Amino acid sequence: MEFRQSKEAVLNSIQNGVHTKAIPKDAFQQRIEKACKIMKANNIDACFLHAGTNLFYFTGMRWGSSERMVGAILSAEGDLHFIAPQFELGTIKDFMMIEGQVHCWEEDESPYKLFGKIIAQVNPFSEVIALDESSPFFISNGLQLANPRLKFIDAKTITAACRSIKSAEEIAIMQNAMDITLTVLEAASKILKPGITSQEVTQFIHQAHIKSGASAGSYFCIVLFGVDTSFPHGVKNPNPLKEGDVVLMDTGCKIHDYISDITRTYVFGEPTERQRSIWNIEKEAQAFAFKAAKIGRPCGDIDEAARAVLVANGLGPDYKLPGTSHRTGHGIGLDIHEWEYLVRGNTTPLQAGMCFSNEPMICVPNEFGIRLEDHFYMTADGPKWFTQPSHSIDQPFG
Repeated sequence: MEFRQSKEAVLNSIQNGVHTKAIPKDAFQQRIEKACKIMKANNIDACFLHAGTNLFYFTGMRWGSSERMVGAILSAEGDLHFIAPQFELGTIKDFMMIEGQVHCWEEDESPYKLFGKIIAQVNPFSEVIALDESSPFFISNGLQLANPRLKFIDAKTITAACRSIKSAEEIAIMQNAMDITLTVLEAASKILKPGITSQEVTQFIHQAHIKSGASAGSYFCIVLFGVDTSFPHGVKNPNPLKEGDVVLMDTGCKIHDYISDITRTYVFGEPTERQRSIWNIEKEAQAFAFKAAKIGRPCGDIDEAARAVLVANGLGPDYKLPGTSHRTGHGIGLDIHEWEYLVRGNTTPLQAGMCFSNEPMICVPNEFGIRLEDHFYMTADGPKWFTQPSHSIDQPFG
């Protein structure tokens, strides 16, 4: 596969691909109501949502995690209380989408003690508090030391149960993001030439994402050539491209806070029989994983299905190389890696609305790696691709 077109010409051919709308305000209120039902069913009195994607998912507030405690307390009755430094009060109110009372602490005061006062105010009989699993240790430790009466548990019971099941609006946004990234990856394949560096291609992919409508550009980008492709997440000093190299490009973008993540792998020039054989095994493993995805079946079964293909072709077994050294897939949404995970031993049953990557990468040490990564979502009738898998090593984009 070889194109060698100018970067400028390819960029000029790209059109804006954003067509979906952001998540509506009423959806956040519906998420809060679902979380409250889960809390009541599990005898949880309140949940702390730390700054980051959990806070955004339930309240619509975009706020990054830092060394200061910022977040929201959601009671089982649906009361929402924000907690933040006093000097951030104006900004907190500006970013607020779902209304709630704001409680502030001065720099010389303890936010952890303030947390306890809020809990007592909401419900003096509160005992069990679900703590956002993404909370840093300094927050979880501070809360426990300042509030020994309270029992803190993992909020995954709430957060994962809500976030792992995507709505039609979420899936539409993710579809938009995936479509954009696939277009960008195809465009990037056209600028390849001997001697081009990973950094040059990475910069092009970033620019192409912006041109396509992803204003922040690439959310992440991995570009590898030759033996470097045998390292799933890259090397310190990437090699430039040469004829006959395996090419691996893994990237994604954000549209309305939701993430895309696609990998295409092929050969620059004429593939060898060895490259073609491993590529075809990878494609078969990806296809078998997809076929194994059925409503009610354990997530771990998908990983086992992909791994069985490798073993049948003399690779592995288990997580040994040459073969697949990591899980077959991960959930995706507001975070690039989130619940659930397609890994051996995960007994969580597949449900409609779950979204996953399908990427049983085959690594051949000191030679190359082949990763074909597309995502799918579960429907009542089974899995559905966000993007169609690569057709062949010679025609990776169909």
